[in-house]
Amino acid sequence: MRALRVVVIIGVVLGALLAGADRWAVGYAENRLAERVQQAGQGQVGGAEVEIHGFPFLTQALSRDLDRVDLKLTDVEATADGRKTRLSRLDASFHGVKIDGNYSGGTADRAEGTALITYADLTAASQSDGVTLTYGGTPGKVKVTAKVDVLGRKLTRSVVSSVTLVDAPDSKGGKGGKSGKIVRVRADQVPGEGVPGIEGMIRKKTDFDRRLEDGLPAGLQLSALTSDEAGVHLTLGGTNVALAGS
Repeated sequence: MRALRVVVIIGVVLGALLAGADRWAVGYAENRLAERVQQAGQGQVGGAEVEIHGFPFLTQALSRDLDRVDLKLTDVEATADGRKTRLSRLDASFHGVKIDGNYSGGTADRAEGTALITYADLTAASQSDGVTLTYGGTPGKVKVTAKVDVLGRKLTRSVVSSVTLVDAPDSKGGKGGKSGKIVRVRADQVPGEGVPGIEGMIRKKTDFDRRLEDGLPAGLQLSALTSDEAGVHLTLGGTNVALAGS
């Protein structure tokens, strides 16, 4: 009985040591990937958190195949066409991840996620002076308030606009969607609509397009959007998606 007790104690100790080593290893890998994510890409990232799922981790590490990796980013600066758009947060899950040799990145078989653009950041993205965007009262709608100069007078006007996801022009200027998606804000109606010069003047302030995909992990594409009191919510997905370093 004494010998059996010793064997059990040794087994428990070894198990604890192995579990501790496994948790240390997964923590190291998560930190390594988070650092690489913040360094990679065309835009800037304020913060990155990585969570690697599955136990034991060391078994996955030896094969360099991870079942699932969750990525949480904050303050993501997406730059496209010389214009910057800030995403308050981006959460994504990567499945079937093939990790690089030094854990500097990898590629996932598929990924899906969500992102949020606050109204303050959407206002900044409009790059138009005297314009403020807020919730439009129903999903997919935003309220755009703009100051316009009409015949020497400064007027403030508000319009309800639709925020939609449309195909970006391809390299030949068509609408084949070869270049991804564009977030589009368009006023449903404007004061003075139909009056020569007035409508165009207001729409120049209220209507705009923004590309975002150049600031996202390669292979992750926009698929849908909606809006609520918090801001504009984006749905993303893709296959063969890069998790930094790839």
